[in-house]
Amino acid sequence: EKTVYYRGNMRSFSIEKGVVMPLDRANVDTDFIIPKQFLKSIRRSGFGVNLFDEHRYLDRGEPDADNSQRPLNPEFVLNQPRYQGATILLARDNFGCGSSREHAPWALEDYGFRAILAPSYADIFFNNCFKNGLLPIVLDRELIASLFEAVAHTEGYQLEVDLSQQKVVKPDGSSLDFEVDPFRRNCLLNGLDDISLTLEDAAQIEAFETRWRDQAPWFFNSPNPQQST
Repeated sequence: EKTVYYRGNMRSFSIEKGVVMPLDRANVDTDFIIPKQFLKSIRRSGFGVNLFDEHRYLDRGEPDADNSQRPLNPEFVLNQPRYQGATILLARDNFGCGSSREHAPWALEDYGFRAILAPSYADIFFNNCFKNGLLPIVLDRELIASLFEAVAHTEGYQLEVDLSQQKVVKPDGSSLDFEVDPFRRNCLLNGLDDISLTLEDAAQIEAFETRWRDQAPWFFNSPNPQQST
């Protein structure tokens, strides 16, 4: 019987051009990104409506609640009309600190963000982003500050993130270079999560299973429940 494998479904990343949303505070932790009460589910989707929940809404969010009926906080940046549909998040130092919940990049990606620009990130969050199709870009603190100023002064400010060329292109055509580890870059460009990457060797895995079945058939035989011991 042929083994059926789960296929990863991470979105590939090549070029993303979109509105930039600024989150002007340092040390944004993962509980800020997705509060702890939403961590009960591991289905990886559906978390976008609860992104930044404690600041986005005026009441306390609960899993499986009807978020369409909840009162929005008009002061929070995510709810401001000029940033609707944003796909690029601009942040400050140490973004994604705190607990190591993978739900944080799940929520950001599910909402629609594809890239983050910040001076620094918490290590585990940084790694989790690459595993979930989200591109975290490190830029100098001065460059990040200049982008915050540009976003504040220009409604609908957009950037183009080109992973292949490793450039962030500004509206005037000038660009900012960034670096991504070659292995991670390849995985994002081709939409390869850990499972998809492993399954590139599916033929070798299946060959090993066939040999193992031949060499140790007793290992695969189900015991006869009616057989006496």
